[in-house]
Amino acid sequence: MSLIERAEFTSAESLRAHQDAAWAAQRDHVARRSAFYSDLWQGADPPADLRDLPRLPLSDKAQLRRSQADHPPLGNYMAAPRRDAVRLHRTSGTTGQAMNLALSVRDCAVTEAVGGRCQSAAGLTPDDTVVHCLNYQMWMGGLTDHMTLQATGAMVVPFGVGATERLVRTIQEVGITAISCTPSYPAVLERVIAEKFPGLSPHDLGLRLGLFGGEAGLDDPAFRARIRGMWGMEPRNANYGVSDVFCNFAAQCEHDTRLHFMAADVLWPELIAPETGAPLPLEAGQTGELVLTHLVRDCQPLVRFRSGDIIAVDATEPCTCGRTGFRFRVVGRSDDMVVVRGLNLFPSMVAAVLNEFGALSGDYRITLDRPPPYDALPVTAELARGQDATDGLVEAVAAGIKAKLGATARVSLVPHGTFPVTEGKTKRVQRTYQ
Repeated sequence: MSLIERAEFTSAESLRAHQDAAWAAQRDHVARRSAFYSDLWQGADPPADLRDLPRLPLSDKAQLRRSQADHPPLGNYMAAPRRDAVRLHRTSGTTGQAMNLALSVRDCAVTEAVGGRCQSAAGLTPDDTVVHCLNYQMWMGGLTDHMTLQATGAMVVPFGVGATERLVRTIQEVGITAISCTPSYPAVLERVIAEKFPGLSPHDLGLRLGLFGGEAGLDDPAFRARIRGMWGMEPRNANYGVSDVFCNFAAQCEHDTRLHFMAADVLWPELIAPETGAPLPLEAGQTGELVLTHLVRDCQPLVRFRSGDIIAVDATEPCTCGRTGFRFRVVGRSDDMVVVRGLNLFPSMVAAVLNEFGALSGDYRITLDRPPPYDALPVTAELARGQDATDGLVEAVAAGIKAKLGATARVSLVPHGTFPVTEGKTKRVQRTYQ
């Protein structure tokens, strides 16, 4: 029991029998083979009906980290024999200790097929040549995302990170039409082009499609407009995932910039209140933390796993494109949320305000040098190339944050190029206190 062909276009009613059968096999696998969940559930049997999953306790990343520390290298949630694992990845460690991720042949195939649905929805076709610019050194975003791109039939150039000058030449020489990278990477390319390729503009490279993932920012219309204007390519939110679960299971289509859930045949989603863990209905207008359960996973199956991502569900009816998964936006990560005088603020909300100012580059940091509570949000924003800091600009940015977010901000401006060039994920909220 694994994938349904064109499951992303299949109605919820038509998927129901498949989901129930998949869970029947998966629950038996987890109950028999996962010591981690046997301990967590204290010997209780998992419910036969997926709708009854909220009866089970939640699992989270901290528990998995302890499991791998106590049972290295794969943890006691490894539910298949070691010989069944054919690939080992490691998470980026953006939110803490990096985790080892084991995949069986079937785990790889399912992961790549689901990710391929996402890349295809975002517009990648067999006629494209796409350069993949994420880290290949064990991270899921490298080889595994490469395979999701390849699943569309496109020609994939495995470039990785670094050697940005060579990347510019490769795009020109090979006739590359699409780029797969983080949303912050085009700014890195722009700097290199300006410094090393006089007379060349990003637009001259001829890219038609930007396939982005790994960071927030794609929901901001100002960011998308900037990419279109600077590069002449269409920005697409093509790669949303949770590394411990699936590297990519949601993406936008050409008709709707919101993420479409693409994995209903192999992944069961829930919403919870992040503060209490109480179940929330997965319906339009609801905001909560995304919780995920594998319906098909051999090596490291997860049940009621807290993603840490706060999402807003916008629509549950089929999209114009025909895909049937619910559509949502990622509001932010629960561990990146900063509470200022009772207001829950996320980096993506701050970015949306900063991107309205042409004098800013769009890069920024929120540096917290003491524990909460906070009366004001400390924001350090980088100036655009050739711009100077003025008291008026500082005041305007602070006023914009106050008007749009309702929070007082302590704004400081730094010269263009102050923040390090980032080719992987950029950590916007930095907690420097112990």
